[in-house]
Amino acid sequence: MLFLAGGITRSAESDTDDDIPQGDETVTNYFNDQTAMISDRCLANIHSLADWEKRRKEYRRQAAEMLGLNPMPPRTPLHPVITGRIEEKDFTVEKLYFQSQPHLYVTADLYLPKPLSNSVPAVLYLCGHTSVISDGVSYGNKTAYQHHGIWFARNGYVCLVIDTLQYGEILGHHRGTYDEGAWWWNSRGYTPAAVETWDAIRGLDYLDSFPEVDTNRIGVTGRSGGGAYSWFVAALDDRVKVIAPVAGITDLKNYCADGKVDDHCDCMFFVNTYRWDYPMLAALCAPRPLLLAETDDDEYFPLDGVLHTRDLVKRIYDLYGASTNFGLVIAPGPHRDTQDVQVPVFRWFNIHLKQEDPVIEMAAVKMFSPQELKVFAKIPADQINTRIEDTFEPEARAPEVPATAAEWQQMEKRWMNGLRTKCFAGWPFIGGTPPRILLPSQETDGVQYQEYEIESQKDVWLPLVVMHKAGVKPKKIFLRVADATFARVIAGNIDDVQYSGQFGTPAEVGRLVEDVRSQDAAYAVFYPRDVGLAWKSSSLNDTQLRRRFMLLGQTLDGMRVWDICRAVAALHAMNEVADAPLCLEAEQGMGVNALYASLFASGIDTLRVSHIPATQADGPDYLNVLKILDIPEAAAMAASRCKLEIQSDQTNAWDFLRGIEKSPATRLNVQWVQ
Repeated sequence: MLFLAGGITRSAESDTDDDIPQGDETVTNYFNDQTAMISDRCLANIHSLADWEKRRKEYRRQAAEMLGLNPMPPRTPLHPVITGRIEEKDFTVEKLYFQSQPHLYVTADLYLPKPLSNSVPAVLYLCGHTSVISDGVSYGNKTAYQHHGIWFARNGYVCLVIDTLQYGEILGHHRGTYDEGAWWWNSRGYTPAAVETWDAIRGLDYLDSFPEVDTNRIGVTGRSGGGAYSWFVAALDDRVKVIAPVAGITDLKNYCADGKVDDHCDCMFFVNTYRWDYPMLAALCAPRPLLLAETDDDEYFPLDGVLHTRDLVKRIYDLYGASTNFGLVIAPGPHRDTQDVQVPVFRWFNIHLKQEDPVIEMAAVKMFSPQELKVFAKIPADQINTRIEDTFEPEARAPEVPATAAEWQQMEKRWMNGLRTKCFAGWPFIGGTPPRILLPSQETDGVQYQEYEIESQKDVWLPLVVMHKAGVKPKKIFLRVADATFARVIAGNIDDVQYSGQFGTPAEVGRLVEDVRSQDAAYAVFYPRDVGLAWKSSSLNDTQLRRRFMLLGQTLDGMRVWDICRAVAALHAMNEVADAPLCLEAEQGMGVNALYASLFASGIDTLRVSHIPATQADGPDYLNVLKILDIPEAAAMAASRCKLEIQSDQTNAWDFLRGIEKSPATRLNVQWVQ
């Protein structure tokens, strides 16, 4: 007999189909199918301008929410400070900073034409990922894109070039999930795209404060990361009248199915709560003049994704009768800032902000050293740039213990709705096919052993192992959810303790078998996706796999919660154990997954979780969950549905659960295990 940790590795005895894709092919098919489903839905319900106008306001609200800007943060005073000026014959550079939030500093260079007349157009330029650091000092990526600001000023525009959070004079973070293991960003609903978009919105506020700037003639552009931020801010702010994102444009297929997410840090992506494809953002720019500019050999933004975006967005512009306001430029070459891309952008702004189209005779050239454009002589001691991820997205406030049963019911209703719509919206919410037998049933020394597969989603087949006393109807069934420390390949017979730690230590294995024999209990072990060998990719590491999930509006652990729900349903459908009370048990992070599964799966008599963290910040990540509730609140809801046996090493962090457990307004069944 072969005890499996997933796979699926089949013995010669297997009677299952041989055409189920395995390993990398299975994982690849999943991401392809999920991406195609989202892509096919993108703008598919828009058939008329009335359709679009009816939905546009809600789409903008969703975009703001996914960018962490709904509601918008308070527009606190900018407190701008000019730290120096550079005077040239035909333009001036002002070196300045402002605070987009208190103590969140944005360093910038403002390029002003000479002479500076009234009612001039303005351009907000957003920078890409260029590091300008020398001897440990960051001069800001604004210095690398100075030639754009210079060109605009020399051609009659006011141009504000702002540093990014990651590569500004104060070095912040863009790479939390990319290489820093900060998966709690997902649970917090945080993306650095939110900070970049907010800083850009406050940059517009700064331009608005200039009496010489014509606020009806403001444009935004940038390349690479700055290209992405360009359509982020334009999608949310109608003060932007003309948009020209450069080399920051592609679709979900390129990012997720084709794997280009591996080349990008977190600032390129919103938290995809509503499961959008990226052309939706560009569509929110319509009918304002929008130019997509790309090269034909860009390794980060492949051309097929750019063309797909163009095709979808063009439909919206056509509905407005504004096809001349939408353009696409494809220049030759790789991901580089070349004149072939620059010149069409300059023309676009001339045409749409100045209503003129002169021959572009002046090249965009750099004129200053990074040192000349530096803003700060000394970094402000009160800056929060380097830790803004801790505060930018507020968490849900810790709740008070409800005084009445009605208050508790309202709490539960609000939390469950939030979990369904903001955290687990990527679930299919439909079951797969019934469980199927993986290997023929075997009996060893009075213990019946059976291996099944359950289909959690289309082509996501996961192992479920069931042991029970032969010929006896089990009086109880224990469902253990395997995790990384639990899952091992086991070879041998049921009474052979050479199990390589499948259930922990050999002594624990022996205990389980004895429980089956002596207590007339059934014991099941379930392997969620990416545990052991279950639905596992050999070519994608943990980071690559998890980042693909978040692009789909899912997380790996969020989908494991769904897998556990499916395993519970599968056991209740098996004749031999269907009527037995079910005890669901798991440890550590998988214990948190089991806890959340108990909120959605019916028929759980007891939930037994051990060594679980007391906060989602230390546990598995689900999109936006910390905006709704934390683990103690989820545990309280679980205890209102079934008996909860809980053990946590963080004994002082469960005040809400301990408080509500004693409240006469609720009937919780909690047993604290030491």
